[in-house]
Amino acid sequence: MADKCSEGLLNGAVPGERGKQEKSVKRGNWGNQIEFVLTSVGYAVGLGNVWRFPYLCYRNGGGAFMFPYFIMLVFCGIPLFFMELSFGQFASQGCLGVWRVSPMFKGVGYGMMVVSTYIGIYYNVVICIAFYYFFVSMTRVLPWTYCSNPWNTPDCVGVLDGNLSSRAALNITQLLNTTQKRTSPSEEYWRRYVLNLSDDIGNLGEVRLPLLGCLGVSWVVVFLCLIKGVKSSGKVVYFTATFPYVVLTILFVRGITLEGAVTGIMYYLTPQWDKILNAKVWGDAASQIFYSLGCAWGGLITMASYNKFNNNCYRDSIIISITNCATSVYAGFVIFSILGFMANHLGVDVSKVADHGPGLAFVAYPEALTLLPISPLWSVLFFFMLILLGLGTQFCLLETLVTAIVDEVGNEWIIRKKTFVTLGVAVAGFLLGVPLTTQAGIYWLLLMDNYAASFSLVVISCIMCVAIMYIYGHRNYFKDIEMMLGFPPPLFFQICWRFISPAIIFFILVFTVIQYRPISYNDYVYPTWAISIGFLMALSSVICIPIYAIYKVCRSEGDTLLEVGGQGLHPFVYVPPGAAIKAVHDLTGAVSSGCVQAARIRHHMSVHPWKLLAC
Repeated sequence: MADKCSEGLLNGAVPGERGKQEKSVKRGNWGNQIEFVLTSVGYAVGLGNVWRFPYLCYRNGGGAFMFPYFIMLVFCGIPLFFMELSFGQFASQGCLGVWRVSPMFKGVGYGMMVVSTYIGIYYNVVICIAFYYFFVSMTRVLPWTYCSNPWNTPDCVGVLDGNLSSRAALNITQLLNTTQKRTSPSEEYWRRYVLNLSDDIGNLGEVRLPLLGCLGVSWVVVFLCLIKGVKSSGKVVYFTATFPYVVLTILFVRGITLEGAVTGIMYYLTPQWDKILNAKVWGDAASQIFYSLGCAWGGLITMASYNKFNNNCYRDSIIISITNCATSVYAGFVIFSILGFMANHLGVDVSKVADHGPGLAFVAYPEALTLLPISPLWSVLFFFMLILLGLGTQFCLLETLVTAIVDEVGNEWIIRKKTFVTLGVAVAGFLLGVPLTTQAGIYWLLLMDNYAASFSLVVISCIMCVAIMYIYGHRNYFKDIEMMLGFPPPLFFQICWRFISPAIIFFILVFTVIQYRPISYNDYVYPTWAISIGFLMALSSVICIPIYAIYKVCRSEGDTLLEVGGQGLHPFVYVPPGAAIKAVHDLTGAVSSGCVQAARIRHHMSVHPWKLLAC
């Protein structure tokens, strides 16, 4: 009986023993370790690597920015990445289930779910816009090439228009300097045709049907790729996680052969060492590392939960983190080689054409593409790359929500019907994304991007780090990792987890508050009521933590706050030899003496709650 029940435990493992059961039969596992690595790379490497890092790099000292960037990677990025992977892999649970280790902090998991919900809603809208540009690029002439379209204004000045064919007759630099209202064909196509932008965030206007259709396509693609959970998504990532590098390489080779490309790359890399002492540079470096790796979204915990128990997640965390940052640097070469060519063609400085966010992806870069021979081909490749980069992240966001729901309910029925849970989440995401396809949709998208997933992520990550290291206990966690991997975490990571990483996270939080500026979009300033909604979205994820802690305290038994809190905080339950069955029953509802014997831990006769979940 004991042997039979021990097989139902989380790998039947106790300290000092290797897991007896490598795979989770009910939840499933990755087909092989390559699938997990590729999925995690696709999750971490997203649109921000293409449209945010290059901009931050040239704005904060060019090559000098690389120094604080890699410092933050070593002392904050990789340690936090390893912590989340090991946390999810050890528990074999999603972002909610892992907090059985310390139930009072389960609100951290709910906060991660809220953040992933917000990001999943607006992220797929960005993917749908990329789908739209991908489809319209399949033409002989890109629709944003000239100013002769019905949506163009008299202020539109295209570099390929007939009246500008002779640069000797009209100096473009002078034109750009003297014509303050000059707008490019790509900008007017983006604002006046694709978005048909309204004048205010409160003026939703009509739903842009082409975008709505593309939003439906993007959600269908995501659902079909996740229809069988990690078993199907693990196969898809062989393409979605690798092909963007093929496209990046093609664009890089093409870019460096263009006239002016070297100027753009030098602008990107030239160090400005005087900025290295600027606190803002270090703050931007820390924030970029933190957000680009996807920490505190819940996705890392979820993806790692499908690993075999003894998988070397220490090795994986280093590989994935370095790959993510190397991709950012590589993408910078691609972007700035094209922008350098564009600056040379226009006769302006690179800083005049560089941008970040949607402005780079859907205005500056499309305009640069019109200057290339066979421009539709390069446009198709570029937006196909954006689609794949976005889908890799979106897969994990949706799987995070589905896994959390399935693990939380935990019965056989919902495990068998996981496909319908995935469908329900996808349909809900599509419906919630419809307002973002209206004429005011871009205002709402940027509001969610700036507030829903900003400082709240920092707070969630900080509390998670403190809860694991100081509430659950660093010694307990180090022993868990040693039991799982066969070796304790290196001393460097132990120090980072306990002291350095929390300090850097706190620095990011303080920096975010000090550097806060009200959001704006070009010349449009958001009204106070919209900013208030943004703060409420940010607060909605953080507030989950104290609310659930209070709920747990009120629902627990105990005469004092210390006794009540102990039920949710202490990771180990002492089990006297004669009370083992009762202790296990209190923890899990199990009454099998065989399970008690299998789960008993040698040190101090304690029972580890995580090992009792399957009894």
